[in-house]
Amino acid sequence: MTSSGLIAADDPAAVIVENSGASSRLLLLGDHAGRAVPSVLGDLGVPPHEMDRHIAWDIGVAGLGGELARRLDAVFIRQAYSRLVIDCNREPGHAGSIVPISDGCPVPANQGASEAEQRARVEAIFRPYHSAIAAELDARAARGERTLVFALHSFTPRMNDFDRPWRFGVLHAHDSPFSTAMLAVLREKFGETVVGDNEPYALDPNGGDYTVPHHASGRGLDYLELEVRQDLITTPADQAIVADVLAPLLAEAIRRSAEASA
Repeated sequence: MTSSGLIAADDPAAVIVENSGASSRLLLLGDHAGRAVPSVLGDLGVPPHEMDRHIAWDIGVAGLGGELARRLDAVFIRQAYSRLVIDCNREPGHAGSIVPISDGCPVPANQGASEAEQRARVEAIFRPYHSAIAAELDARAARGERTLVFALHSFTPRMNDFDRPWRFGVLHAHDSPFSTAMLAVLREKFGETVVGDNEPYALDPNGGDYTVPHHASGRGLDYLELEVRQDLITTPADQAIVADVLAPLLAEAIRRSAEASA
């Protein structure tokens, strides 16, 4: 069990690293890729069918991220635990870090969580994940390598009675040549109406997002935060198909962003 007492020996490790030592400049990240719950927390009081929904995890990201990592020879660092335990893309203490309710579903274990219990989740899950990212970036910097941070997310096709038209969304803060290039190549491939520019979400560097502002912007690194609609990547076969499409587009975006930054 961890020093926080939260994660038992037979619980998953908080951090999963795939393709360690890969050569690509990309560092692929999956903040919401997992949906495990520490055994000591039971089921959080959330019914199993709710844990299958987008509220618990970014559906398809673990598989898609693994496929992209293999095609691009990139390291993929992902989170094993559900965002309902703790959201690793929110700063601890933020209202979205440990939510009492998500898209209409109450999370009873969060509604009664004490400050000590919340700190235990930070120490057992949030910090190891971000420490692993920081360690990878530190090692690359020591070798003189300049990383492109690539945060991969997925979004539900329907939210608040609205059918979302986008297949992909590029989230950015208007300061990223890589994001600008990826938005352009996606729209050249699919058209503007199905590729969102800060849709279905916008990157919020003032507390609403943590990973990209902290690890990329905080180090002066370029980044991409890409959202993929979940119905496109539900199965392993779908994930492989989308990876086949995205991998060359990412390579082209890297090439264009390098030219723009030269």
